[in-house]
Amino acid sequence: MAEQRTVEVGGIRLAYRVSGAPDAPPLVLVHALGENADDWATVTPELARRHRVYAVDLRGHGRSDWPGDYSLELMRADVLGLLDALGLDRVDVIGHSLGGIVAYLVAAERPHRVRRLVLEDVPVPRPRTAVAPTRPDGALAFDWEMVLAVRRQVDTPDPAWLARLGRITADTLVLGGGPDSHVPQDGVAELARRVPGARAVTIPVGHLVHHAAPAEFTAVVSAFLSADPTPDP
Repeated sequence: MAEQRTVEVGGIRLAYRVSGAPDAPPLVLVHALGENADDWATVTPELARRHRVYAVDLRGHGRSDWPGDYSLELMRADVLGLLDALGLDRVDVIGHSLGGIVAYLVAAERPHRVRRLVLEDVPVPRPRTAVAPTRPDGALAFDWEMVLAVRRQVDTPDPAWLARLGRITADTLVLGGGPDSHVPQDGVAELARRVPGARAVTIPVGHLVHHAAPAEFTAVVSAFLSADPTPDP
């Protein structure tokens, strides 16, 4: 059973859920925009059979603090701070959508900290046509100001992000959701080409791959995480 915990990182409280054997290889899960650690509940039990799983709530989401100061660079720093606070030197990381952007920023910033990287239906960092988001009715489990801040960055990403994909040294799996996803799949394919040595797999169930096809998702991801590492060139 997953245990709910919190840790202080850079002056804010980050919440996370942890499961799996304490001595198993560490695996960090980073959720999509507007989600939280609970989003991984359908796949965590299977992933935790071989890993110590840490599912984080990014700042402005769920049980973590909503400090009013938001950017993808701050989320990157939060994840790296989480690793430091928990004493996790080298980890595997799975990121979905926005969480995948945070994950590849982490892997590009500190290549030695990420052993294996899974990017689930993640857009390539290229400018896109901005569409104003509509705030859902009622109480939200995330800070709407956070949505506005990070959507601006996703729509107009820092040009350096694209070039920095080449710094990633982690074995990388890029999972596409196929034609039913709202994320352009040619961009997902480009992301796989930009990350050195990345392999690409499509599970054609739309953007929410780990929800729509949890058994296939965990089979593909578990096989990737447990495979022999790619030899250094």
